[in-house]
Amino acid sequence: MTRAYSQDLRDRVIAAVEEEGLSRREAARRYRISDAAAVRWLQALRQGRRGALAQGGDRRSRLSVHRAWLLALIDAEPDLTLLAVAERLLDEHGVKADAGMLSRFFTGNGISFKKKRLRLRTAPA
Repeated sequence: MTRAYSQDLRDRVIAAVEEEGLSRREAARRYRISDAAAVRWLQALRQGRRGALAQGGDRRSRLSVHRAWLLALIDAEPDLTLLAVAERLLDEHGVKADAGMLSRFFTGNGISFKKKRLRLRTAPA
């Protein structure tokens, strides 16, 4: 994952534009950053922000609130597909989820959707 440029570099680019009178593009060329970065940094300065925005963030599941409902649904109807569960979740609780999100949730709660061994036979027993 990429990381933010240092605050020192940001300050030097801003100073080059504000104090030395360089254009944003000239300052970007001098410090070998993209033109867009210099433009964004000075726009942020005009809005009162000098530092980088936070990266990453909270990755908690939105489904943990609905855990009891989801587990009860799977107990009642174990043959539902993940897409069908997603549709029900949207209809009944207004939470938009995709199959991957639901798969991670169920795996984290120890529920798998593997086929039964008896159904894998192709020939009569």
